[in-house]
Amino acid sequence: MAVELAEMIGQLRAELTEAMRQGESENADLRFELGPVELELTISVDKEAGPGAKVRFWVVELGADAKIAQNSTQRITLTLDPRRAGEPDRRPLISGAEVDGER
Repeated sequence: MAVELAEMIGQLRAELTEAMRQGESENADLRFELGPVELELTISVDKEAGPGAKVRFWVVELGADAKIAQNSTQRITLTLDPRRAGEPDRRPLISGAEVDGER
């Protein structure tokens, strides 16, 4: 299974936003400053043919099907430095209860 890079980053943004929201509502004594988030990904790049063609970056999951495996894949590292829109000079604080499946 492959996921578009933009979709994966959007899901990460949603989960970090939820962790910040939970931390604010829990009045937690202990909160964490959110620093840079480093992602190491295996991606496949596809380009459509024809006018207005797009290049798409797909994040490849381990054990992906043979179709993706036959495309050329690359490993990339992205470093994201999350900031709140209204407070770009302050790092966000996060908290929240552990969710099943988290490490």
